[in-house]
Amino acid sequence: MSKFKKKGDGDMPAISTASLPDIVFMLLFFFMVTTVMRETSLKVEQKLPVATEVAKLQRKSLVAYIYIGAPIQALRDVYGTEPRIQLDDAFAKTSDIPIFVEKVQRETNPVEIPLLTYSLKVDNETKMGIVTDVKQELRKVNALKINYSTKKKIVKN
Repeated sequence: MSKFKKKGDGDMPAISTASLPDIVFMLLFFFMVTTVMRETSLKVEQKLPVATEVAKLQRKSLVAYIYIGAPIQALRDVYGTEPRIQLDDAFAKTSDIPIFVEKVQRETNPVEIPLLTYSLKVDNETKMGIVTDVKQELRKVNALKINYSTKKKIVKN
């Protein structure tokens, strides 16, 4: 009779990790390309009002945002609770709006300046007085394309 010999003890072969760096770099590259960085950090509260008739802006690259609302909780000790205007990353006065408009227009292609939209992101609890002042300053510098940012109201049938 012949004897049968066992081949080893049946261990699984080691998994090759040669392609692991390629996979890691591919994932890293994917997340770097798809991640959108926040342009400004909000210093004012933003509970936007709701509306039923909402139109989406076509080119967000041609939109300059003006935030209006009470300072966030962390900044209330310094700035109080009165509504404030935020342009880019800093609080501003209504007299700073022409400088802001000029800066936005300098950063925009001259052909696209007539297409610029100034979007007012106003907190729901803010009184219209400060909003009217902002609109008057925008009118003085001929920035006439203005919209109000809102949330879309979901209508249940």
